Amino acid sequence: MKPRDIETFFATLQAANPQPNTELEYTTVFELLAAVLLSAQATDVGVNKATRRLFPVAGTPQALLDLGLDGLEGYIKTIGLYPTKAKNLLATCRILVEQHGGQVPRTREALEALPGVGRKTANVVLNVAFGQPTMAVDTHIFRVSNRTGLAPGKNPLEVEKRLLARVPPAYLVDAHHWLILLGRYVCQARKPRCWECVVAPYCDYLPKTPAP
Repeated sequence: MKPRDIETFFATLQAANPQPNTELEYTTVFELLAAVLLSAQATDVGVNKATRRLFPVAGTPQALLDLGLDGLEGYIKTIGLYPTKAKNLLATCRILVEQHGGQVPRTREALEALPGVGRKTANVVLNVAFGQPTMAVDTHIFRVSNRTGLAPGKNPLEVEKRLLARVPPAYLVDAHHWLILLGRYVCQARKPRCWECVVAPYCDYLPKTPAP
């Protein structure tokens, strides 16, 4: 993607969706952290179904600790890898209670020190909860960045760094939402829906997929 097209690429995405947000459901920063932790290798839809039952019962670190492992597993057993996620979430809750006063920390280092929280999860929390211009590179963003030529890279960290360097500052806070949604619903893995893509004119992918 030519540098001169990047501004228009994001301006077009912004015009189509002025206030993008995560599709995970949450009401507090802790609920966001828990939902993102649970969403690894799972769909947002599946996580939301579980957390709609879980969060009204246990929506704080201490409440989840009080629920215990068996209790927590009962709420999230429909989510893939739930045994490991349950253990990590409870271990994270313990650290939050004992070291952070029950609050979610605002630094990458403290977030990545939590069990089950990697760079991508930390980036989501920093961006969505605290408004920091981070780039959470998931499979959708990785695919879109490479396919369009926006920020090609061999691994998520390489793509993240290139995105941070290429995305105009005015669009950085919302950029990862636009790219995720683009990859999830339009620039799909098996057959990109180029015929309905608003940014197709600025994309390097060829040949464009024709309408069915």
